[in-house]
Amino acid sequence: MDRLLDFRRRIDDIDEQLVKLLNVRASIALEIGRIKHANGEPIYQPGREAEVLAHVRESNKGPLDEGAVTRLFERIIDEARRLERLADQIRAIESKAATDVAEEDRGE
Repeated sequence: MDRLLDFRRRIDDIDEQLVKLLNVRASIALEIGRIKHANGEPIYQPGREAEVLAHVRESNKGPLDEGAVTRLFERIIDEARRLERLADQIRAIESKAATDVAEEDRGE
């Protein structure tokens, strides 16, 4: 039983590390989204997604198979894209609010 608890604790520790790394990755994805927005580029870039998936498949040494790694990273990428879209919506709302305030100041 001690061995089982030890393995579960190790899994818990790894899960915490994964969450931290996923949040770091998400923060970087948000920065990339800001740059794409500033450059007028679309959020969804299928070529880049294909590059990321190819990279993680090549990096995989198992025991997860290629399909598992692909599915995991497709989900991670989907969540990053969702965050980028939310950030775009917030920017649009903030931009409209700033425009509305400026128009009020000018008496329009």
